[in-house]
Amino acid sequence: MPGRIQDAAFHGGPLHLSAEEREKHKRGIYEKMNPRRRKFIERIGYENWDPFQKPNDPLDLRTDATRRTADQLVGEFLRRAAGKDAGDNDYVKGAWECALGIVNSDGKFRGVFDFCLWYHELLQKEEKGG
Repeated sequence: MPGRIQDAAFHGGPLHLSAEEREKHKRGIYEKMNPRRRKFIERIGYENWDPFQKPNDPLDLRTDATRRTADQLVGEFLRRAAGKDAGDNDYVKGAWECALGIVNSDGKFRGVFDFCLWYHELLQKEEKGG
């Protein structure tokens, strides 16, 4: 019987049961607890305690403005840059650092990004003008 209560709690809980059956399961779990844990339950209030609550959502993954994670950004970038230096460790490391910096809103990498855009425009202008 003890395994059945734990199984129910970890596999969706007895949410489909009536209120009386849920209370019976709740009381059974409470009765099998050690005294120290019971004190905690009593402190928060037995009526407020829900042994069948759903687990919390996982931590939010940090994303950039396009809602991509650093891992997704680097993966897409390296697939497109396959013909370049994508096999070079320093190249990949630099891409990772930039992706993490952008996702974490690090001002240093915003500066690197803005500089690279400016430099690209400068090269484009120099080639067309000369």
